[in-house]
Amino acid sequence: MTDNFTDWLRGRSEPDWTEVVEHPFTDALFDGSMPDEYMSSYLVQDYQFVDDFLALLGAAVARADRYSSRLALAGSIAVVTSEENTYFQRSFDALGIGEADRVNPELDPATVAFRELMRDTRDNGGYAEVLTVLTVAEWTYLEWAVRAPAKPDNFVHAEWIELHANPDFQQWVSWLRSELDRVGAELDERERARCLRLFQQATRCEIDFFNAHWD
Repeated sequence: MTDNFTDWLRGRSEPDWTEVVEHPFTDALFDGSMPDEYMSSYLVQDYQFVDDFLALLGAAVARADRYSSRLALAGSIAVVTSEENTYFQRSFDALGIGEADRVNPELDPATVAFRELMRDTRDNGGYAEVLTVLTVAEWTYLEWAVRAPAKPDNFVHAEWIELHANPDFQQWVSWLRSELDRVGAELDERERARCLRLFQQATRCEIDFFNAHWD
């Protein structure tokens, strides 16, 4: 490979990657045209990923090959359980979302598919494969969020963008990419192919999830 591993993965996941990053759902977040109904359904379903995402981070901590990597991964868990969780609760209150929909909503097929991918990777994947799914989930969100031309007036929109476009999150995604580049450099051809399939599958899941909440 002439590119680093993450660029190689992204390049072979087009045009799906660009479809995620430039999805009309994100444009509606930027310009304030996002209907509350769409944002509510999106956040309710997105909140159902939190537990599986934490478990995937835990799998990465367990499989990491060095102490410094475990520290970096463990630090991200605190963000998900504090700032991001607080955002969800405030947004649910603002949008009038009841307790049942917060805790046990009916899941969309796109939500089910992405959760199954996370769980299968958590249970059966090695460190590189776990990093691959984490990287797609975080890197795509950074890429679309940094496209925001200005901060929307609605805090539900504005803070969701800010959670994924601030310097700390940028640093976290940069670390994820560099870690996957490091680990990927040691993989053989078959292992790289497995990571590529996961990268492409996770990217497709991101498209399907946006599509599920956009008419």
